[in-house]
Amino acid sequence: MGKAFAGARLRRLREDRGLSQAAMARLVDLSPSYLNQLEHDARPLTVPVLLRLTEALGVDAGYFAPPDTARLTAELRDALGEEIAAGRVTPGDLDEAASRLPAVARLLLDLGRDRRALAEQLAVLAGERGPATDPRTPHEQVREFFYRHQNYFHELDTAAEELATGIGLRRGEVRTVLAERLASRHGVRIATGGDQLHRYDPRTLTLTLSDRLRPGQQAFRMATQLAYLEHDPLLSDLAAQDSPPDSTAWSLTRIGLANYFAAALVLPYTAFHAEAGAARYDIEHLADHFAVGYETVCHRLSTLQRPRLRGVPFSFVRVDRAGNVSKRQSATDFHFSRTGGTCPLWNVYEAFAAPGRVHVQVAAMPDGRRYLWTARAVTRSPGGWGRPGKTFAIGLGCELRHAGRLVYSAGLDLDDQSAATPIGLGCKVCERPACPQRAAPPIGRPLTIDQHTSSFVPYPVHTRPEGQGLSGRSRDW
Repeated sequence: MGKAFAGARLRRLREDRGLSQAAMARLVDLSPSYLNQLEHDARPLTVPVLLRLTEALGVDAGYFAPPDTARLTAELRDALGEEIAAGRVTPGDLDEAASRLPAVARLLLDLGRDRRALAEQLAVLAGERGPATDPRTPHEQVREFFYRHQNYFHELDTAAEELATGIGLRRGEVRTVLAERLASRHGVRIATGGDQLHRYDPRTLTLTLSDRLRPGQQAFRMATQLAYLEHDPLLSDLAAQDSPPDSTAWSLTRIGLANYFAAALVLPYTAFHAEAGAARYDIEHLADHFAVGYETVCHRLSTLQRPRLRGVPFSFVRVDRAGNVSKRQSATDFHFSRTGGTCPLWNVYEAFAAPGRVHVQVAAMPDGRRYLWTARAVTRSPGGWGRPGKTFAIGLGCELRHAGRLVYSAGLDLDDQSAATPIGLGCKVCERPACPQRAAPPIGRPLTIDQHTSSFVPYPVHTRPEGQGLSGRSRDW
């Protein structure tokens, strides 16, 4: 074990237990001065001391492991971009806060978001925008809920797998087995037709499925209905963690959790995890093997975070041609910006140019982290001539250190850093001032405006020393 400093976590653990430094020192058989040095990172945490702490305080050694704070740091930079631009705080300050004082960092994050929401509300009241809108919509609240849980719900996932085992769910017979469970356990009859994708009538106990749904989609909606019928209290309790019962956000969260259960039932964790590993996470193979859609497989792959049986930690995103992000889930430290759009250099947009083909990209974030991204466009048609369909790009990415486990890394030089495409969180908060694809000026950064020159950079940032004007002359007038 190398040098490890865990002063903030040690101090918080002591305070949570209501112990003074002297009392805790006695408990773990250390001198108060030595414990004080540990809490202030003046001394590293050694293996013998770590063993004493874990035994005396009943915590796992992982509690003192250095946290991976890239996600929290990225969120701070997104929320406090204006403060960084104004020089009131530096990216290094935020990195240190995220690593040493994560609770304080999360408080700063909440305050930054609250301030932004308040500014938007004031803009509405001042008449700068149209009709009043909630700056944090219920759908955004639901996305935040799943994002904070890293898109994994252990109790729900294991319940779905236990049900799959109990009813003998088998590949190729999923719809039949689910229909039998609905009928025998709940008296629910399956019908087809109608002008909606699905509709459940609790009075007649009839689940009507559109005949335009593919077999895998029909199975998914049967599984979703089983989630409500067999685990309704669990769905409600989980949704109530972030939203008051019967609120719009609470209801939407319940729907999202029911869909999560359905995916976990149709694609049971252990079997899906094993097949994904054996196929090196070949998405098209998994879609064919389990008879479900490409998007369903990508979404399920982003949930494989069961303790002691983890898969590759993925980020999952769904965007349309206009750049609107309708789904985003992450089990990694990849951060999706809440400010403005996403990066136009990201390969999810390239996917629209060649629908049906999987596009692969090694992308580098401004903090130096590199990711392997796959993207493919999928189209859903309502059927019938002249009826507009829906086209989305589905992106699935992981940190480059996991890329060797994916079939998509074949033929790529993963060690060549210069081959990575430089992308950012979004133009308004991107830290790459020289990007020729920039679509908006960075928040809070003064621009260089000179009628006598032009450059390849759409929004050149003013980098001259403070106190000089745009012409370079001192402001002494």
